[in-house]
Amino acid sequence: MSDLFSRRLALLGEHANLSLLSQCLHGIERECLRVDESGQLALSGHPAALGSALTNGQITTDYSESLLEFITTTAVDPGDTLAELDRIHRFVYSKLDGEYLWSPSMPGPLPDEQTIPIARYGSSHIGQLKYVYRKGLALRYGKTMQCIAGIHYNFSLPEQLWAVLQQAEGDGRSARDYQSSRYIALIRNFRRYSWLLMYLFGASPALDKNFMRGRPHQLQELDADTLYLSYATSLRMSDLGYQSEAQAGLTPCYNDLASYTDSLRQAVGTPYPPYVNIGTKKDGEWLQLNTNVLQIENEYYSNIRPKRVTYSGERPIQALMARGVQYVEARCLDINPFLPMGIDLAESRFLDAFLLYCALQDSPQLSNGECGSCSDNFLKVVKEGRRPGLHLSRQGVPVVLQTWAHELLDGIEAIAKLLDAGQGHDEHASALRAQRAKIDDASLTPSAQVLAELQKGETFAAFSLRQSKRHAEHFRSQPLSAEQQSEFEQNAQQSLQDQAELEAHEEGDFDSFAAAYQASILALAV
Repeated sequence: MSDLFSRRLALLGEHANLSLLSQCLHGIERECLRVDESGQLALSGHPAALGSALTNGQITTDYSESLLEFITTTAVDPGDTLAELDRIHRFVYSKLDGEYLWSPSMPGPLPDEQTIPIARYGSSHIGQLKYVYRKGLALRYGKTMQCIAGIHYNFSLPEQLWAVLQQAEGDGRSARDYQSSRYIALIRNFRRYSWLLMYLFGASPALDKNFMRGRPHQLQELDADTLYLSYATSLRMSDLGYQSEAQAGLTPCYNDLASYTDSLRQAVGTPYPPYVNIGTKKDGEWLQLNTNVLQIENEYYSNIRPKRVTYSGERPIQALMARGVQYVEARCLDINPFLPMGIDLAESRFLDAFLLYCALQDSPQLSNGECGSCSDNFLKVVKEGRRPGLHLSRQGVPVVLQTWAHELLDGIEAIAKLLDAGQGHDEHASALRAQRAKIDDASLTPSAQVLAELQKGETFAAFSLRQSKRHAEHFRSQPLSAEQQSEFEQNAQQSLQDQAELEAHEEGDFDSFAAAYQASILALAV
């Protein structure tokens, strides 16, 4: 344990500061595909009973009309966050007619690429922009890749806690710059250590053969319809997932906020020849928003992002540049197909301790060599993390995964004790013990448990559909109260009215709107 880490722990362990740790904020975004009774992708439109995908803040769509996304508000207690996510699931199931929410991250059997429906958001300029952006994603990466689902975990530390640390360390920067630099430092450590999350929570060691679309691969055949790797933890996060030659050179190493935003700004403003050859329109119809490396900032696929709540009409980069980092979004979490919501409170408690460890531990800048090592370690664990005796690279020296994992958990344990002391329970310590058990016994990991089920003779698709129907029964057997149901229905109806009002008062044409949107990022270079 480093001296700096120990000093920060001691400072936060003081009685006056313990309560600050209880004020961290949490939010969850959970994606899931809608499927029919047989497990085939639902080709129906986004259910109107769920409201407008454009203006409903809790229930929207991601890439496809079939890919739902549930978004919680923020809360200081992750138990409250998960309770809200549970209510969203129960409401959605009250409105799904003969359809189910797919239980794992990897999709089941998919129709041909042309048939997968792109999400639509109405006729407003912003609605059209979201649709054209998704058309561009289809053109650049294919629709199949966009049907992968995951869980995003949003986390922030209270500003008062940053102020306590800044004062103790005598840092003379502005509060905004200090906070941003510390969030960027958290992200550097996340890059160093997120392989641990893949080992502990990865739950996609297998997939439906149809997903590969005949592409070459090194996967093994488990049965006629299922591909897998024996020791994989998360094929979702492997190079089978999102691949982009255009983004290959875009590797922000998070040494400061300015370099991060500048690299994204350049990517959003720099033409990429293969995309230029395609163009933005064909026969007057939009194909993609622009021909640059990235159409918008969110096209950059990263395991974690620095975030700031945006104002109306403001771009993510503009918000970060103007007001600094407000929270982080961890994006590498698989959906656990054994859990009705794909995540539970024990995982959330551990994530809190892990992210705080990343925030408080020393975080020197990443050299080019270490950047590559972080990526190599991550990819090695997602493909063969449960392989006995697997070695990773730590500062250029080989280290056994289990050895390094236990050392990390020793540091995280100190955080867990502080969190429990401040909140008056032992749930963080209990969550940590569950993770230690997985380090010592790989058969306890979700990825091993998924393979154990499949090796009983079920295809990936059959197992996933069985779990989906089990979860549906779980939620449908516990309907919302009449008051809760009414509140969701009113919100859904209001969102439809909001979309209609937005469309009724739209001014100008979409081409001008799209041009102004692109110009807003180019103006940042001035």
